[in-house]
Amino acid sequence: MQAWERFADFQQWKTPSSKVCAVSWGNPLQGLQAHIEKFRNSPVMHSEVKDEWKPILFRQGHRIAFPDPTKVIQRPRMKFKH
Repeated sequence: MQAWERFADFQQWKTPSSKVCAVSWGNPLQGLQAHIEKFRNSPVMHSEVKDEWKPILFRQGHRIAFPDPTKVIQRPRMKFKH
């Protein structure tokens, strides 16, 4: 909640701006475990997908391994083929 209080309605930007920060609960997912479950079996975790496109986890500022999938990861479908 400290982050919520700090960033809600924040507008003291380093550069001039009329933008005001809005804070809200995540929808439809809320919390770390919900996001892990969403992505652990997702095609984005397939071995053919570049690492920089995959979600990552940190603990105390250090990258940690993403939990293993619970089923076979399908190849991603490409929307555009060149």
